[in-house]
Amino acid sequence: ADPVLPPRLGRGSMGGTQSLALPLGKGPHHVGCTDVMVGHTQQGLFIRLFYPCLPQAGAEQPLWIPRYEYCDGLANFAHCSRRWCAPLFSIIIGSCRVPVSWNGPFKPCSSGYPLIIFSHGLGAFRTLYSSVCSELASWGFMVAALEHRDHSASATYFCTAEAGREEWIPYQRVPQGQKEFYFRNKQVHQRAEECVRALRLFEDISSGKFALNVLHQDFDLSVLKDSTDLTKVAVMGHSFGGVTAVLALVKEPGFRCAVALDAWMFPLENALYPEVLKPVLFINTEKFQTPESIAKMKKLSSRNSQTKIITILGSVHQSQTDFTFLTGKLVNRIFGMRGTLDPYKGLDITSRAALAFLQRHLNLEEEFDQWDNLLEGIADSVVPAAPFCRSKL
Repeated sequence: ADPVLPPRLGRGSMGGTQSLALPLGKGPHHVGCTDVMVGHTQQGLFIRLFYPCLPQAGAEQPLWIPRYEYCDGLANFAHCSRRWCAPLFSIIIGSCRVPVSWNGPFKPCSSGYPLIIFSHGLGAFRTLYSSVCSELASWGFMVAALEHRDHSASATYFCTAEAGREEWIPYQRVPQGQKEFYFRNKQVHQRAEECVRALRLFEDISSGKFALNVLHQDFDLSVLKDSTDLTKVAVMGHSFGGVTAVLALVKEPGFRCAVALDAWMFPLENALYPEVLKPVLFINTEKFQTPESIAKMKKLSSRNSQTKIITILGSVHQSQTDFTFLTGKLVNRIFGMRGTLDPYKGLDITSRAALAFLQRHLNLEEEFDQWDNLLEGIADSVVPAAPFCRSKL
């Protein structure tokens, strides 16, 4: 096995310096992480779960990119040659690790941790938001980051009932001759239903039903039984995942609010907007949104005074992913991708605004209301609503 490297150091696979330094969570809890796959068909679920854990000396840290196939998927998504780019990505980012305890011992909580279901963006997968997911977990949340099976992940798979056999689900572009809206709208409905199924899984575990993790991890899901507060559940996501979170609010009364990071509002049909009755926090980056997308967000905020829209200045669309912590110029150039704002400051603003919003709408008894000013867009590098800009979308 690889030596476990501290998060800020590390060697690349070819002796170069590691090009990623993901931040440790700033909250009071250590963070553990495990993968959960239930079911042997495409209709099952695949989740990376971040949770408060007990400190453990010498804990293994999981790889950020779990397997080579994901490097291949990223190359395909980025329109790069798989033959050249996949091995290159593997060399540059393949040895990066997430500074959390892999299968770390769960920290029980008699009152139950609130739960966040997290939905990734187009071409992403379950691990690419590890910084924000582990930050929230460090403040006492269970965060279940889905890997969607609607062909929007750059790669994903399921394990068939036949021992050891994997079925891979590749990223799919909009088929020629098909209108993008219809293709993406079908996907966003599948994604929102996966968010609802993820909540059902936690309800099953809490009611004592046995949930078989087909990945055979060294993590017993039954330890979550009495430590999840299912009256305090939110849904969150980035880009395609942001609009997925909005739609999940319509589909599932158990979700009390949504946090949408730079939501791509295009795939949602207009008829559904009047049905979004619960509060949404839209945290936008400066360079991504279109006037049409902002108009849709404003339609929701005009109906619900608790729905908030803020914009982080100096940020770009990828600023809300782990890619913003890549230090290598080459990878940054390939993925386009860092704004002028310091990535650590961007993560602070995003997570603190989310925590203040979640305290308000999940009725948490924490001190996250100290960051309430962010919800009004009052802070350094934050503005209320959206700055006028011409997006490249």
